[in-house]
Amino acid sequence: MNDGEGGVSRSGLIARISRMLFGNPIDREELLEQVREAHDHDVVDDELLKMVEGVFRIGDTLVREVMVPRSKMVVLAREDSLEAMLDSAIESAHSRFPVIGDDRDEVVGIVLAKDLLPYLRQNAEPLVLRDILREVTFVPESKRLDTMLQEFQRNRNHMAIVVDEYGGVAGLVTIEDAIEEIVGEIEDEHDPDAEMFIEPLDNGGFEVDALTTVDEFNEFFASDLDDGEFETVGGMVAQAFGRVPEVADEITLQGFKFRVLQADERRIDSFEVEPTAE
Repeated sequence: MNDGEGGVSRSGLIARISRMLFGNPIDREELLEQVREAHDHDVVDDELLKMVEGVFRIGDTLVREVMVPRSKMVVLAREDSLEAMLDSAIESAHSRFPVIGDDRDEVVGIVLAKDLLPYLRQNAEPLVLRDILREVTFVPESKRLDTMLQEFQRNRNHMAIVVDEYGGVAGLVTIEDAIEEIVGEIEDEHDPDAEMFIEPLDNGGFEVDALTTVDEFNEFFASDLDDGEFETVGGMVAQAFGRVPEVADEITLQGFKFRVLQADERRIDSFEVEPTAE
């Protein structure tokens, strides 16, 4: 008896998928198509289909596409006091932190928040950072995400530092970043309801994160900024300056005035943006 549409039975679909999974190797696109067909016939639910598609997707995804960029990393400094480290842990609600040396390209290890807790006891020995530092794993931006996930599992690591082609720190990637590509966004009680990149200011302007994409900017402001070769607003504006601007530097560009709110010697973090009369 047929219990699916078009004369296709669920048992028949399951048998076909089973033969494809456990029989002779076939093209993965064909396998994925069979799973989607099973979804159309209610053999596979929405969540399972998304997971299967995610498993296929991570084989084509590079670490650079899912990493936390360097400008968004929460790090501890090697010279930080115990109190400063605890403040960072409490404010960020993260459980693991890269520890930097003299600059952000010198990552000397990883500290787990739980390893700081024993030093809060009365009469505890003074913190000696090297006693709790964990070894850091470095990976290239071009590493495939499925390979990264396998290494996380094999080595029981949860975090790796991503480096660019020159050996500089580009960002970090966690096992959660990799898993989310399969199962979707994993939210906990510390995650905001939505990550806001553009927020209104009391003076009528807007604070815009430099990592906001040009497409997101255009959608929010109903504008048509030409991104040229850059994906983010920060990259586009830095090119217009011809240098990395300093805090309070201003530039008018394509109908908007950009004033730098936060920046360091290497990158812009955020702008105040106001539409102009142009």
